[in-house]
Amino acid sequence: MLPYRLDIVIPCFNEGETIPVTIPHIIVYLDELKVDPALSLAHWRLILVDDGSQDGTWKYITSICAPSRICGVKLSRNFGHQSAMLAGLTHADADVVITMDSDLQDDIRALRDMLVAYESGADLALGVRSARLTDTTFKRETARGYYRLLSLMGVSIIEDHADYRLMSARALRALLAHGEVNLFIRGLIPSLGFTVSIIPYARRAREIGESKYTLRKMLGLAIDGITSFSVMPLRLIALLGVLVFVGRRSGSRSGGAAIFRAIYYTGLGIHAFAVAGTWRNSASVAGGDRRIYW
Repeated sequence: MLPYRLDIVIPCFNEGETIPVTIPHIIVYLDELKVDPALSLAHWRLILVDDGSQDGTWKYITSICAPSRICGVKLSRNFGHQSAMLAGLTHADADVVITMDSDLQDDIRALRDMLVAYESGADLALGVRSARLTDTTFKRETARGYYRLLSLMGVSIIEDHADYRLMSARALRALLAHGEVNLFIRGLIPSLGFTVSIIPYARRAREIGESKYTLRKMLGLAIDGITSFSVMPLRLIALLGVLVFVGRRSGSRSGGAAIFRAIYYTGLGIHAFAVAGTWRNSASVAGGDRRIYW
């Protein structure tokens, strides 16, 4: 294979305690990959994206920036992990791009497996966690429920794949062509249609700093995934409306509790309008020209 260039995009949010420890490890490993005789890697570059951090993250990034090897991108505020990742991807111009988190919970050795997959013809090499032994019971169960819910809603997604992935230049162009605003990148990836290679790896416990992916953010990401990729909830509500209507007609001759039925139907109507409003908002935002980062 001809020599190729690699860009690695790493979103950072309040990682001033973490990246001074993890980034040097990443640099050392990339240098090892560059001289690996089994690979054709000719050059690598880190793209560190500061997602509106309030600590020393940007100060550290600027201190290590070096022409052609390490560059920094600073967003004007905290736009969120997915937007920060996309900001870095729009700055990437190499033959192949890898996205990863800054805490090194995702095994860095999987980078080599991804590059091997790329050199074997894969346009997408997706890191998939082989086990969740380092997660709490709560996180494991909520993750399982999350994937089950997405599957039930008809969302095509690869279980236990987050944002640790390799993309060829043409796969990246296809991803960026979507122009999504309500970002759910891990849901877009399966729709690209390119050759995919699954890279299993063991996820490690976080040793430095704290996770920035709170339960609230995870729920927000799940909602974006459902509202952006599935109409199943709307169909279920429509079906429920038909059943309620039929049940109301069949029970209209009996006395019943009129007040209870009125409250029930009103609540059902409000719920249906709320869900429909969520979809309408997603469609209008995605069709607009609002910036997803700056």
